Amino acid sequence: MKLQQLLSYTRKAVDEYQMIEEGDHIAVGISGGKDSLTLLYALHGLNRFYPKRFELSAVTVDLGYEKCDFSPVSQLCNELNVPYHIVKTDISRLLFEERKESNPCSLCAKMRKGALNQEVKSMGCNKVAYAHHKDDIIETMLLSMLFEGRFYSFSPRTYLDRMDLTVIRPMMFVDETDVIGFQHKYDLPVVKSRCPIDGYTKRQYAKDLVRQLNRDHHGARQRMFTAILNGKIKGWPERTVQARQT
Repeated sequence: MKLQQLLSYTRKAVDEYQMIEEGDHIAVGISGGKDSLTLLYALHGLNRFYPKRFELSAVTVDLGYEKCDFSPVSQLCNELNVPYHIVKTDISRLLFEERKESNPCSLCAKMRKGALNQEVKSMGCNKVAYAHHKDDIIETMLLSMLFEGRFYSFSPRTYLDRMDLTVIRPMMFVDETDVIGFQHKYDLPVVKSRCPIDGYTKRQYAKDLVRQLNRDHHGARQRMFTAILNGKIKGWPERTVQARQT
């Protein structure tokens, strides 16, 4: 995927779900993975021509794993002229050494987001951008149905009233395969995850299941995504543009 296509998908999401307003200060949550680095490129590129002017920063929550070097990300942010902040935490030690969690994903996500949101607010940002793409949205819906018994996926735009902070997901129309292609084409400085259970989670199970369903029933993945867009899920904002092929 070329940058122009990425910007087209990003603008579609931003426009249809009113993600950006004039004067916003948006923090991009950077894990160091391909998704968040692609989002950084997307919003940096969009900022060059989007009619509503906004300020952009980047933030990484360092979970405390050894040999996790974010200097390549810092160098990229310098090249893009995007301020970059790293929040040091001991989340990994707490989860795996103190609590010895066997299923730490939910607690880890909660703690990581808490640290991220606090830093974002201290920087004066009013919005934080998460790098969830189309496949993440589909997988979340499937996990919710299988393990919670409800039709749900995270919203394109969510206001956190306790934090007075808005979460946006500008890559919601981008396929993961396109993110992988973008990573290779632009040689993104991906920081490898040091989590000991990476690849052995319920989300990985959902990812594999979606792939299998799509192999068995061609187009099933896209139909699931369309069902989400049209599903009137509680908390989702209305689309402001006539629905188009996605």
